[in-house]
Amino acid sequence: MPAILGSGEHRYRVVENWAKLPDGWQLTDVASVAVDGKDRIYVFNRGTHPMVVLDREGNFLRSWGEGLFTRAHGLHIDADDNLYCTDDGDHTVRKCTTDGKVLLTIGIPEKPAPFMSGDPFHRCTHTALSPKGEIYVSDGYGNARVHKFTPGGKLIMSWGAPGTDPGQFNIVHNIATDADGYVYVADRENHRVQVFDGNGRYETQWNNLHRPCALCCGGGKQPTFVIGELGPGMAVNRKVPNLGPRLSVVDAQGKRIARLGGEEGPGVASGKFLAPHGIALDSKGDIYVGEVGVTDWKTSFPDDEMPAVVRATRCLQKLERVR
Repeated sequence: MPAILGSGEHRYRVVENWAKLPDGWQLTDVASVAVDGKDRIYVFNRGTHPMVVLDREGNFLRSWGEGLFTRAHGLHIDADDNLYCTDDGDHTVRKCTTDGKVLLTIGIPEKPAPFMSGDPFHRCTHTALSPKGEIYVSDGYGNARVHKFTPGGKLIMSWGAPGTDPGQFNIVHNIATDADGYVYVADRENHRVQVFDGNGRYETQWNNLHRPCALCCGGGKQPTFVIGELGPGMAVNRKVPNLGPRLSVVDAQGKRIARLGGEEGPGVASGKFLAPHGIALDSKGDIYVGEVGVTDWKTSFPDDEMPAVVRATRCLQKLERVR
């Protein structure tokens, strides 16, 4: 029987062997996922074919991005089905059509800003849009900043600094917005999500999270959010239970309303996660989870050989909402 995760109105069935790829293809790490207006799923991955497009049943439609991207990291889709592809390997954000035509590039490929300079970009991680179409970029591995750009890519402002105080970041890893223009930032190694207004003013923070990595806003005036949490990253707590990896569903105030998995640590069995890194929802409320299980394997399982299925398809999961 397929595993069932969650509770109450937020129960999900794991869809086994969902992604159907051409023979010999591998996704490797799936850094992020997005769903367009026709419920087509865009799988931004670190395999040979960086953007794989599937339908709701997991059937392969096409791929693109070969030779364009260095290292997939973040993916956001706007109301017009334009894709914002964040490449932390060459320090850029590219706005693309659904068939891969590049409409806008922010950042200079292969030319990072100086480490922790605050200037864009040094290994940027993700994007989100304001209600006016302004572009927010989390700049998280070699900076501790959020940058705000015009829809045409002109820098408006930046905020953030390294640290643990409100408005400071320790790996700003993901970013989302809501219909009112609030900005939600996954401050991963500070174990929190920080909430700002559209001009970077700190509002509040959500705690009781473990290394929040993926962040998805469900939309609407009272949205729910799905947060992907990584498991332990140190040898000393590697086998401690109830720390993830897992998904948490929270309301617009950050109150947890459901938790999916994570009680017994990582794994490839049905109902377990490896390293949730990107999350998207379709029109039916089903959840698509991209995981960086290949990158994370030696952290979680330093003494075990990685199963071939991890590199092939296991870093992409579909969770079907139980209705």
